[in-house]
Amino acid sequence: MTRILLAFLAFYRRWLSPALHSLNPGGGCRYVPTCSEYATIAIATHGPLRGTALAAWRLLRCNPFGRGGLDSVPARIPRASRRPSVSPREPLP
Repeated sequence: MTRILLAFLAFYRRWLSPALHSLNPGGGCRYVPTCSEYATIAIATHGPLRGTALAAWRLLRCNPFGRGGLDSVPARIPRASRRPSVSPREPLP
């Protein structure tokens, strides 16, 4: 699934994005990296489900009222540190 999504994003960046930008010259991206670059990095880093969710959230923030700027993909948190550390209960006397 990851490969399919990354291939679609590569196709979009190579063929569709230049065609869309030729229709609206001067209309640049508000964010760095661009939304398609962000989606590629997010999917490669976090996997298809979480990466797609991060990319969708980024697309929702990309609007005329958004401030734009640098918006990097959050770092992946190792699975072991996601869970709270709970010590086992001591047996009752």
